[in-house]
Amino acid sequence: MPATAQQIDLTIPVLQTERLVLRAPQSSDFDAIATFYADADRSWGFGGPQNRNEAWRWFASLLGHWALRGFGFWMVDTREGQTVGMVGLWEPEGWPEPELGWVMFANGEGKGYAFEAAMAVRDHAYRNMGFRTLSSNIFPGNQRSVALAERMGAWKEREYQNVTHGTEMVYRHPGPEAVA
Repeated sequence: MPATAQQIDLTIPVLQTERLVLRAPQSSDFDAIATFYADADRSWGFGGPQNRNEAWRWFASLLGHWALRGFGFWMVDTREGQTVGMVGLWEPEGWPEPELGWVMFANGEGKGYAFEAAMAVRDHAYRNMGFRTLSSNIFPGNQRSVALAERMGAWKEREYQNVTHGTEMVYRHPGPEAVA
């Protein structure tokens, strides 16, 4: 290895809840991501729709984000092994702070999985990663995400101009001292 090369540790912890396993993205997850992004009605609140090539680039950036920031999105599986969505921490270049984000695939909606997984990620971020604050950026009109953020105790703090997506609402989560 050249002297200037840097070793990258891509150790992604596995998180478990009563019904779910949150794990590292794997190449076998790509079709679920591409299907999600191809559906304009489902993906608009997550930067979609995107074609397969664009979806692949976003999917590959999931691992790059873990390598560069030390955190990122987990794939969400049921205990039976069915992949139902993605939940994680995200802070691309130009964003004001790390975000707690979520998306459920069609087979994972309406079952409380997003709440369960997002609570596990928030707890992990506060207890194990040293985060002191978290927000969730939500597109105006995404009432399901607003309802989830509010169910988690978050409140609308402000709007801001996201460098990628335009106007988004920032929902502030209670800090670690409030959720311990």
